[in-house]
Amino acid sequence: MTQPSPQLHLPVALAREPTLTEYLPGPNAEAVAAIAALSSTAGEPLVFLHGASGTGKTHLLQAACLEASAHRLQAHYLPLKTPGLAPSLLDDLEQLDLIAIDDIDAVTRDGDWEQALFDLYNRLREHGRQLLVAARQPPERLTLDRADLRSRLQWGPCYRLLALTDRDCEQLLSTSAAQRGLRLGPALVRYIMHYHARDPESLLTLIERIDAASLREQRQPTIPMVRRLLREEP
Repeated sequence: MTQPSPQLHLPVALAREPTLTEYLPGPNAEAVAAIAALSSTAGEPLVFLHGASGTGKTHLLQAACLEASAHRLQAHYLPLKTPGLAPSLLDDLEQLDLIAIDDIDAVTRDGDWEQALFDLYNRLREHGRQLLVAARQPPERLTLDRADLRSRLQWGPCYRLLALTDRDCEQLLSTSAAQRGLRLGPALVRYIMHYHARDPESLLTLIERIDAASLREQRQPTIPMVRRLLREEP
């Protein structure tokens, strides 16, 4: 195998580069702290995240890889629900410092995948590497055929990510906008909260689109601008 690159490798392109600092912890502060420690190899060898859609699992896994890269570590993000992936994708990944496996529940009850995941876990542990895993359910509720894989996934701390409150979402909007030099007045924040999805990833993606529109039009965001952007959403 060729020497792996220190850059973040992704089977799919990211629409944006998520960071740990832009993720508003809200009720998930302990989980975020654990991921920050893991990303610098100072934390637990294994961290497991679970929670409903929209709680930020994917954001945190991608952000962990980018944070690891900032520490000059080699990281690999694997979204297992991506069509066409094969278990051989896990070969030799123990050469990297951090592996972030998203949607592990997408390949449960598949004998080849469960064997490959079991073997990868053992190789990572043998080489002293870090593993971050996410699913909708905690390990004990995954539909796994291999009891030994389930037990391995329970050897580290497990965090349930909770949805942000409306107030948290409003703070996320205001803080993320301010970091880009944008001013979102209370009326505009209320408008977004009323007409747009309230999960963190959707809100951060909208802020990115608002920022691009503001730069293009050389003006601060307004309700008509945001209304137009919402109409243009796919």
